[in-house]
Amino acid sequence: MNQTTNAILMIRPVAFRMNEQTAVNNYYQKVLDGLSPETVNAKAQQEFDAFVQKLRLVGVDVTVVDDTLEPNTPDSIFPNNWISFHETGDVVLYPMFAENRRAERREDILDLLEDKGFVVNDIMDYTSAEADNIFLEGTGSLLLDRQNGKAYCALSPRADEELMIEFCEDFEYTPVIFEAFQTVGGARKLIYHTNVMMCIGDTFAVICADSIDDKKERKMVLDSLRSDEKDLILITEDQVNNFAGNMLEVKGSEGKRYLVMSSSAYQALTKKQIAQIEQHVTILHSSLDTIEACGGGSARCMMAEVFLPKK
Repeated sequence: MNQTTNAILMIRPVAFRMNEQTAVNNYYQKVLDGLSPETVNAKAQQEFDAFVQKLRLVGVDVTVVDDTLEPNTPDSIFPNNWISFHETGDVVLYPMFAENRRAERREDILDLLEDKGFVVNDIMDYTSAEADNIFLEGTGSLLLDRQNGKAYCALSPRADEELMIEFCEDFEYTPVIFEAFQTVGGARKLIYHTNVMMCIGDTFAVICADSIDDKKERKMVLDSLRSDEKDLILITEDQVNNFAGNMLEVKGSEGKRYLVMSSSAYQALTKKQIAQIEQHVTILHSSLDTIEACGGGSARCMMAEVFLPKK
């Protein structure tokens, strides 16, 4: 199995705003005072378009789908939470915590990918779990080490342990389960998505080990990564607050490897961390300030990797 892909799916927003339904446990979201909804959306679209252009310039195959005004889906820009694509031709649909995010799931996106020559063999649908208030938000919750057959998951209101284990049984992954925390108003609260505090590349992993409060769990996660010979790049909680954990490795032209992140994430890194990353990949960063502030997600959340086989 490949860990990285050249093909990604991105959804261009039409009514992007802060989603009040996700803000209850995504503590990275902020209200941008004094900006009209139209201004927020226009800024998000500018950031999105510039980001897509940078990816395409280095040879990443980006499929852009425009969101629709109806239904109301303020977080549609983060498709990696509701869908994942696998080398087997499997497509997985995930149960979402926020009711208005469930409307992001669109069958026409699969038709579009098939028109581009991608093969969809089977759809695995876990969304019925929503009826029982059980959630697992895609590759936000599940950090897949596809090469080594491991799935890392920080449990939260959006990542259910039993469903995560069911996914691992269905797709033959070994579960690596833990809890990750952030400090909010002096209290330790669960981080809503695993991909905010860690990223797994081909030959390295970026992780905020400090967010795993339980020492045994922290050791277990780090040992697991080291046993697969990942070069560990440790980041701080302050860097996580600047989305330095929310990165994705992709392939550009001729298989060249890039680590994609926001400019705020890049600026939060130390020179030593940048040098360590650049031993493995070329860094590509783009300004996503509005999207990060209102959406509470960053570069990685905006990209759904397409591992589907081609006809």
